[in-house]
Amino acid sequence: METKAEPNGNTLPLSGIRVIDFTQVMMGPVCTQTLADFGADVIKIERAHSGDLSRSSFKQIAGADNPIFCSLNRNKRSVAVDLRDEEQMSMVRKLIAEADVVVNNFRSGVMQRLGLGYEDCMKLNPAIIYAVGTGYGETGPHAHKGGQDFLAQALSGVMMRKADASIPTSLYPVSPADYAAGMHMVQGILLALIQRSKTGEGQKVNVCLYDSMLALQMQEAAMHMMSDSEVNWAAMPLCGVFDTLDGPIVMVGAFKENPLKNICDALGLPDLSADPKFSNLTEQFNNKPELQAAFRAKFITNTKAHWIEKLDEQDILCAPVRTMKEALEDPQTAVNQMILEGPGEGQHLRLVNNPVHLSRSTVSVRIPPPRLGQHTEEVMAEVRAKN
Repeated sequence: METKAEPNGNTLPLSGIRVIDFTQVMMGPVCTQTLADFGADVIKIERAHSGDLSRSSFKQIAGADNPIFCSLNRNKRSVAVDLRDEEQMSMVRKLIAEADVVVNNFRSGVMQRLGLGYEDCMKLNPAIIYAVGTGYGETGPHAHKGGQDFLAQALSGVMMRKADASIPTSLYPVSPADYAAGMHMVQGILLALIQRSKTGEGQKVNVCLYDSMLALQMQEAAMHMMSDSEVNWAAMPLCGVFDTLDGPIVMVGAFKENPLKNICDALGLPDLSADPKFSNLTEQFNNKPELQAAFRAKFITNTKAHWIEKLDEQDILCAPVRTMKEALEDPQTAVNQMILEGPGEGQHLRLVNNPVHLSRSTVSVRIPPPRLGQHTEEVMAEVRAKN
């Protein structure tokens, strides 16, 4: 597997790997952007005239400069294709014949109808790694249904898990299923590349939103299946979100011999762990409303900063509940180099960086998020030069 140094001397581990990317929205693009960040030549195949649905997520800023699209599509080249045009599809097949990886996250059956299913691509390129991301899997009772993050949250049981039964069931406001499945797809592709380097053989990688959300509950599921018991980390009696005079904080009373005593010392309460009603975890669960009412009555009397200082003194885990803006402006975010900046098409890019930091391979914006079809002629010229 060839590696090349970037102009800045940066050696990227996936340099020399070509990925043909049929993905859109989030699950697939977050996978292929990770591959692209670390050097893969990702060629994004998009429908002519419309492209990735994320290009038009918000009409007022539609196009490559749409931040939603930009957030998931740096370091890729865009090729616009009329899927009904046989000559253009012939060029796509030639790309696949020379590629290492094909990725799609269409509903089950779409790629087969295009003549680009796994068996079709295997005939073009027996060493191809063919990665598929779906909502629920390619077979089974839900395979025909459209997949989406909120639906995976609901069907997997995640949405029903709450800190308290009185909390209304609601949508989680970010996309854990899309992101987790995208990262699982990256893992599968990298594992397949490693195996191919040993055997010379390609294979199929299959992930879905539903499976990824089940995997996020592996501890809870094992408790249910092996001991017929329920574990809910958010419902633990010494954990919770508590209002202060100037906003909420999170407290996690765990990983200590007697965390309740330490909490009481921090809050200026008598040692409730000496009370039989709260002397062990079982009793703390049984009397959780009374216990947490005592916490709430104290927390509301002072500020976040005051209580965080007091809890820190007792080595009780805690943090303020912040806005995303506050998190982005935190000095830790800068120290961790989690804001990636670079030139874009018509505007300066400010994006969340890849969270994987390699000491010898630094992520940068080598290719700005592309305009629809921006690299069509360039890529097609490369195909013609090889044939």
